[in-house]
Parts: sequence; C-alpha cells; structure tokens
Amino acid sequence: MDWTADRSTALRRLQEFAPDAGRRYASSRNHDTGPGRSNVSQLSPWLHAGLLSEREVLAAVLTHHSPSQAEKFVSEVFWRIYFKGFLEQHPSIWRAYCDDRDAALADLDDNAGRRTAYNEAVEGRTGIAAFDHWARELVETGYLHNHARMWFASIWIFTLKLDWTLGADFFLRHLMDGDAASNTLNWRWVAGLHTKGKTYLARQGNITRYTSDHPEGSLEADGLTSEAPALEEDRDHPRRDLDLPDGDLPQGRYALLLHDEAASHAPLALEQPPALVIGAARPDARSPLPIGDKARDFALQAVAKGVVSASEAFECPSVDWGHGDRPEDILQAQEIDYVVAPYLPVGWTRDSLWPRLEPLANSDRLTQILPELARQTWPEARAGFYRVRKAIPDILDTAGFS
Repeated sequence: MDWTADRSTALRRLQEFAPDAGRRYASSRNHDTGPGRSNVSQLSPWLHAGLLSEREVLAAVLTHHSPSQAEKFVSEVFWRIYFKGFLEQHPSIWRAYCDDRDAALADLDDNAGRRTAYNEAVEGRTGIAAFDHWARELVETGYLHNHARMWFASIWIFTLKLDWTLGADFFLRHLMDGDAASNTLNWRWVAGLHTKGKTYLARQGNITRYTSDHPEGSLEADGLTSEAPALEEDRDHPRRDLDLPDGDLPQGRYALLLHDEAASHAPLALEQPPALVIGAARPDARSPLPIGDKARDFALQAVAKGVVSASEAFECPSVDWGHGDRPEDILQAQEIDYVVAPYLPVGWTRDSLWPRLEPLANSDRLTQILPELARQTWPEARAGFYRVRKAIPDILDTAGFS
C-alpha cells in the first residue's frame, strides 16, 4: 500500500477502490486480510488529513453505485462525520479523556505491575497472538483494519484490564488516521460509555472467522475473557448547542491556514485566492508521549506538501507557523489582515492552535470554513447514530447526490 501523504495518491486510491464500494465491500469489509488488504478503502489517513473530503469520496462511489448498493460504505463515511459532530456537541468528553489519560500515565509510574502489563501490551508481548500481531502491525505500519481495532480495544479493556484511555492514546500516537473524535468515541463505544451499557466483546471464534484469509492464517486469541461488563464514569457530558461559522470569506487580503486536519486547499473550493499560505503541523500535540514515526511523518508531509501545492496554485508566498510564533506577527510581516482556516474541531489540533488563534477570532480576523456535509449532518449527531442514519437520504439529496 502506498501511504504517500499527498492529494494525488489519495485520489488514485479513491479511483481504485470506488468500483468495489458496493456489494463487494458490504460482504467483505469485516475481514482482516492483512496489510495487503483491498477489501476496504484505507482512505482514512487522507480523509483525516483533509487531503480528500467526504464529499469527494461519496461522489466517486455514487458514480459507480446507487445509494442502496453502496449503503454500507456510505454509512461508514457518515460515521466519521457523526463522530465529529457528536464530540463538537459534547466537548467535555475530550477534556475528560485528556485528564484521565494523564492520570493513568502518572499511575503507571507509581505502579510497577500496571507498568509491566502496559509495556507488554504496547510492545506486543502479552502472549495473545492476535493482539500482539496487531500491536506490532500498528507501530510498524501506522494502520489497522477497523475490525482489528475493535478486537484490540476489547481485549485491552476486558481481558488485559488496562485503562481504556491508555489504549486510545496508544492508537492516537501511532495511527496515521488518528482522529480525536473517531478514536475517542470508538474506544468509549467498546467500553460501554458511548452507548451506555452496550459493550463489544472480542471472541476467538469471531477473530478466527474474519482473519481466515490473513497471510499468516487465522489469528489465534487464546485466553480471552467471556465477559465485558460496561465501564462507568462519575461525570455527565451535557450537550452544548452548535455554534457553526457562516464561512463567508473576508474582504481583503487573507492568509490560508493549513493544519493537520486540513492539509489541502483543493477540497475547500475557495472563491477567492489567498495572499499567503501558512502551514501549521502539530502532530506532537496528540499525546504527552512520543508520536510514532508513521503517524508523525504522515502529518508533517501532508501539511508540507499541501502548503507547496497551495502556494503554487495561488502563486503566493508561504510560511511555516513555528510553535513559538504569533500569527499576528506573521500577518503583519506580510501586510495581511485576516486568516481563513478550515474548521478546527474539538480535539488535539484545536488544543494546540486555538490559544494563539483566539485573539484573532476575538478581533474578527479569523474565519473558519466548515464543509457543507458537516453543516447538514452535525445537527443530527445529538445522541446515537440512528438519527444520522435516518437523515442520510435527505442529506445526500440536499447535497446533490440524488
């Protein structure tokens, strides 16, 4: 698999996969066939980096299939949008995750037994062959099949009895598509925290069945627990109303800000060109622990290449926004008034950039752009996915996919 972090590679992979996104995908998507897999799109790293948009993916797939034929794949695309919208309306979930992760990391320093169990898990030395294989595959490739992620999380929580936030952190540090919303909420779903009381139990029979075509043969997972009692938490996460930007571009010279979750100008379809392109890659903000090479390099290359592409397309200069720089100083040096940024969702990208951008926002010098699919879908992402699923046909119709 070619994981080059640029838009041309993303578009090529989309073109290759789109013809298979219908019934073939529906019947084979749960099978983990190893790193050479072709039964799933593996588009998520480029989607997370904003090198490709959900709209572009849907357009390509619905060129080959009707919405009913591609229902399973279309639903998976909307799961991504749903998770973003849900976390946007329940931001305390992300803050609680960060606080609990930090506490769990500190606890490892004070508890030798937990530290040993944690190290065995992240280094693939638990003795559970399937789990150890996925731990190594994640670190070596920066990717895991979605079904493997669920099995891994279940074994981590219920068999190994490790803190779920440490597992979510392990994923976020190594996944090229590490996404604050999808990653956090999927781990919470497995643990029984997202849909209260509903957990996911990894079973040897299920793993054997869905890894039967793996290059190493069916993966073994002996000694798994037969129980998955839902975890509980001592806090609620009330919903807050959405405050979505109108996205109107400012009048005057503006700088386009490209970041880890929006590294390409192309999906933005800007109506007027920027006078400057600013690159702000912050992959190290994912975790207080070191970020895996695959995840870190993908993010850095995506933003770097995106900045060069935008600078060439708009025939304007570009700069790198260093960690210690103030965006106001960059604007002043280039005689520019405003910043336009693809929307900064709740999560680590926003955490790392917003403290320096907030003064611009307070002085009406920052405009955020939100994709139309997100604008239509997020209001439906108030609770479970069912409400979004019901709205998909209308959303597709409104978006021009009828």
